[in-house]
Parts: sequence; structure tokens; C-alpha cells
Amino acid sequence: MKVSVIRKAHFNAAHRLRVDSWSEEKNRQVFGKCCSPNYHGHNYDMEVKVTGEVDPVTGMVIDLKYLKDLIKEHIEDRFDHKNLNLDVDDFKEIQPSAENMVIVIYNLLREQLDDKLDLHIRLYETARNIVEYPVQ
Repeated sequence: MKVSVIRKAHFNAAHRLRVDSWSEEKNRQVFGKCCSPNYHGHNYDMEVKVTGEVDPVTGMVIDLKYLKDLIKEHIEDRFDHKNLNLDVDDFKEIQPSAENMVIVIYNLLREQLDDKLDLHIRLYETARNIVEYPVQ
């Protein structure tokens, strides 16, 4: 039988959504406040859900301390108190939208986990704006 464990995490980051080839007017129309030339920030909350078989010896799907450390090293240390556009290489070629962020986060963690484990990420940009990957 499969069981899911969920670890919550948090980080703060700034970003700006903008298409360089568009006029300022079009950027404002499409992105609103998110295209501010001085950037803006969010207090991101995240849920990392790992699903798999319960190990008969340890009684765990995954060691939560190990999962906590993975999230800290690969996500929190990488994104927390950073300007995503300027400080994070993952967003040099793509918009640092919540949709792209959740995919980047998924890929960073996926490569650290055993293939037998399923992974699902839920990222809260605000209390009302939430993205998930993969779609379930």
C-alpha cells in the first residue's frame, strides 16, 4: 500500500515578469504589478508530497529529516531572499512565474529522489494563488 508524506517549506523571493520585446504598455496590460521595474516579492509557501510504499523495516516512505535537508539545500538555499531574475540561473531563460517555478522546483527535487517514489509540489505564491506540478 502506498502512503503520502508531506513536508511544508517556506522562502521569500522577488521577481519581475516581463517580455523584453513588448512595449511597457503591453507588459503592464499582461503582467500588471508583476512587471514593476523595481521588482516585487512574495512569501512563498510550499508543500512537497512524496508517495511510495512503506518500508517494512523503517516504517517510513522517506526519512523526513532527509526530505527536509533536500528541500533546504536544493530549494530554500537557492531561492530564499533572492531576486529570481538576477540571482537564480534557473530563470535566466524563462519567466520566474509561479508556474515555471513549480516545474523548476519539481525537477530539482525529482533528481534527488529514488525513482520508486512519486513527487508532487504545491507552491503558494499567495494565499489565493496556488500552482501544482505535476497535475493530479
